[in-house]
Amino acid sequence: MAGRSAARPKRRDTDDTRARIRNASRRARGGRPVAGPAAVAPTLVTVAGYAWRILILAGFAYGVFAVLGRFHEVAVAVFLGLVVTAMLRPLADLLARRIPRPLAVAGALIGTIVLVLGVLAFVGETVAGEWDTLVTEFKDGLGRIQPWLERPPLRLNAHALGDAQAKIGEYLSTHRSDILSTAVSGAGRLVEVLTIAALALFCSVFFIHSGDRQWRWFCDQLPAGARHRVAVVGRASWRTFTGYTHGIVLVAGTNAILVGVALLVLRVPLAVPLALLEFVAAFIPLIGSPVALAIAAIIALATRGPLIAGVVIALIVVIGQIEGHLLHPLVMSWAVRLHPVIVALSVVAGAIAAGVVGAVVAVPLVSVLWSAGQALRSTAPP
Repeated sequence: MAGRSAARPKRRDTDDTRARIRNASRRARGGRPVAGPAAVAPTLVTVAGYAWRILILAGFAYGVFAVLGRFHEVAVAVFLGLVVTAMLRPLADLLARRIPRPLAVAGALIGTIVLVLGVLAFVGETVAGEWDTLVTEFKDGLGRIQPWLERPPLRLNAHALGDAQAKIGEYLSTHRSDILSTAVSGAGRLVEVLTIAALALFCSVFFIHSGDRQWRWFCDQLPAGARHRVAVVGRASWRTFTGYTHGIVLVAGTNAILVGVALLVLRVPLAVPLALLEFVAAFIPLIGSPVALAIAAIIALATRGPLIAGVVIALIVVIGQIEGHLLHPLVMSWAVRLHPVIVALSVVAGAIAAGVVGAVVAVPLVSVLWSAGQALRSTAPP
């Protein structure tokens, strides 16, 4: 018995040695190694290698989002400054051919600010002027919709619908000022918005005036071996960002014009504010435009009846097809072609991480990162 127990470890050691010899000979001939008693499966080694890399990337992404969340006001201001720069830099360059560049930058910024404030003032005046009419039409519309809801197939309770109609009408009548000032309610929120806007304007002045010189100075501070690659990546990223910004503004403007004209033709109240809402919502790809048009459909249903609301819903489908098959491919051809699944996942992840701001920033951020990765992969050190 003692002899047999002593022979077993020696035989196991011999098997291990033979397996290592076979694996070494197979590697020398280019073949696949044979798993011995102590060998690890190649698939498991590959999965483990990818796993630790994914963990490192996830930790890095979490750290970036934590920093951005801690200083989200600064991040939003810089992002808005870059958007303004991407939109106004060509105009400033055009004006700088005839007048000094500081005057060209000031003229482009001041003209844009006046235009934006004028549009907002017009929208506010339109809402205030149509509010009483909207309340009246909303009450009458609910009265017209109620018999339709009481019939099959819905068969809703008439008493419950009457109570809902009275409560909605009372709320609209007594909370007019609250509804109109919801976007700027609270002194703290207003101060935060004004601070972000002022910082974004401050950054955009310097970005438009001398952004290229600032980027060259930044590259000069890097080690000599990394300057060329960083410069190439920066140019590719900025080209992608400006292309995406110009394209998404084109998409938003086209959608707003189509919606505004259609609502004016259908005589839906608040056509201009709803068109502006469509313009802003279009900056959130795939999600924003349907949400804005759904709000327009609800107003059309309450004020103009089910038939007009059905036409507005058909408008949602038509604009979605134009946006998805014509405008967005054009945008992505100017920037980076991203699969719709990547776009959807980016928007949802951005919304979870940073709300509406994250949903707006997510797609251009992913586009820039993808473009930077492609440039980095195709650029060899000088």
